[in-house]
Amino acid sequence: MVLDNALQAGAQLLEQEAAARLGMSRTPVREAMQRLARDGMVEIRPRHGMRVLPISPGDMAEIYDLLYGLESTAAEIVAERGVDAKGLAALEDAVNAMDAALAREDLRGWAQADERFHLALVDLTGNRRLIDAVATYWDQAHRVRVATLGLRPRPTRSNDDHRALVAAIRARDAKRAREIHSDHRKRSGIMLVELLRRLGLGNL
Repeated sequence: MVLDNALQAGAQLLEQEAAARLGMSRTPVREAMQRLARDGMVEIRPRHGMRVLPISPGDMAEIYDLLYGLESTAAEIVAERGVDAKGLAALEDAVNAMDAALAREDLRGWAQADERFHLALVDLTGNRRLIDAVATYWDQAHRVRVATLGLRPRPTRSNDDHRALVAAIRARDAKRAREIHSDHRKRSGIMLVELLRRLGLGNL
C-alpha cells in the first residue's frame, strides 16, 4: 500500500488497524512496519503506529545517484562475466513485454516489465549485497514512479536502451554495457526529479 501510494505521505496507521485491514495477525504487520522504517519509507511512532514519510525531489536525486552507480556496475559485471541462454532470455522477455505493453498503451504493464528487467539484471550478478541494496532503493523510487507514470513522456527511448543493453551483454562488451546503463539511469533520474519540481509534487 505504501509502495503503490494507497497510503500517501503523512498517512498514519496503527498496528491493529493495519492488521484488521489486511486480515492478518499483528506480528507480521509489526515486522513489515519495522522493515519499512529501516528502508526509510515510514517512521514508527509510539502509540501512533507508523507515519508514511514523504519523498522530495532531493530524496529522488539521492536515490537515483545510488541506482545509477549500483545498476551501472551490475551491467558491467554481467557483461564481463557473460550470461547463459536462460539469463539472456529473461532480459529479452522483459524487453518484449515492455514493447507489448507500450503498444497497447498499458503504462502500468510497461512499468511492471521495466521493473522485471532491472531486477533481473541485478540478480544476474549473483552479488547478494548488490541485489539487496538495489532492491531497497528501487522500492523507495517505486512510489514516485507509480505516481508520475501518466505524466512522463512516452518511454520509447527507455525500451531502446534496454534492448541495446541486452545486445552489449550478449556481445560481452562490459564497457559498452556500463555506458548504456549509466546514460539510461542518469536521464531517468534527471527526468523524474525535474518532473517533481515542475509539477509542484514536492513531497510524495
